[in-house]
Amino acid sequence: MARSVKKGPFVEASLLKKIETLNASNEKRVFKTWSRGSTITPDFVGHTIAVHNGNKFVPVYVSENMVGHKLGEFAPTRLFRGHTMKVAADKAAEAGAPAPTEAPRKGPQKK
Repeated sequence: MARSVKKGPFVEASLLKKIETLNASNEKRVFKTWSRGSTITPDFVGHTIAVHNGNKFVPVYVSENMVGHKLGEFAPTRLFRGHTMKVAADKAAEAGAPAPTEAPRKGPQKK
């Protein structure tokens, strides 16, 4: 559900304060934040923010196209390693065995 226009976008107060001090001093410095839910405003453009993804901090350079999105959208939390069927087929081909045609079933099979 979208946030009310009357309330305005959510930006953590400490994050907004850091951005305002950097803009006032005309400084470009990377700083860390855990606030993945903060909305990117036009003040953020041109800064690099290290956003926590649950494991480490991912540097995110903010461009004009990112305004209106959340910081967490640009720091993925999960690592996609790909589908395993192709890997199984490649290993079987190397060993000389025929490649599996279907993924093995986990539950009891119907008769």
